Amino acid sequence: MAEHRTMQRRALLDAARDLLATGGMAALTFPALAERTGLARSSVYEYFRSRAAVVEELCAVDFPAWAALIEAEVSTADSPEGRIEAYVRAQLDMVRRPEHRAVVAISTLELDQAARERIRAAHGELLALMVSALEELGHARPVLAAALLQGVVESAVRRLECPTAEEPEEIVEAAVRLALHGVRSR
Repeated sequence: MAEHRTMQRRALLDAARDLLATGGMAALTFPALAERTGLARSSVYEYFRSRAAVVEELCAVDFPAWAALIEAEVSTADSPEGRIEAYVRAQLDMVRRPEHRAVVAISTLELDQAARERIRAAHGELLALMVSALEELGHARPVLAAALLQGVVESAVRRLECPTAEEPEEIVEAAVRLALHGVRSR
């Protein structure tokens, strides 16, 4: 019975990811979750009390997984500049992959305090990687520079999300160049 409930919960989260990725928060409804999973609408309430609870659980599951993937990419680089480049590329590559579209959608939502704290903690762990790389480069203000570096990534994510004249690779390359040039200008 517990295994069956775990499978149903996983199916609901998968359906929620799909709905968020394709239609944003407006698409994430209990009737839509029920339809996608084959469960009765009332059964969805057995797992989640609200849409916010679904989003909170997605944050708890998906953001640490996202952070682990980025951390793995960063750890393969053999120089501080390489780690910074890997950090930027990994995040921008992930937001373009369908399986991570829900994470992007979640990050734009009005979330409760617990969900925001989870996201902040995941970002904090990632930023610590950049602070370390910036310290190795001898940057005078590595914490500030890491926060601004994340701002470059977030701007590039927004640019990737809107229809633009630039190709996605052009946006990624511009973000990498900007990040690397910026961290070298202490």
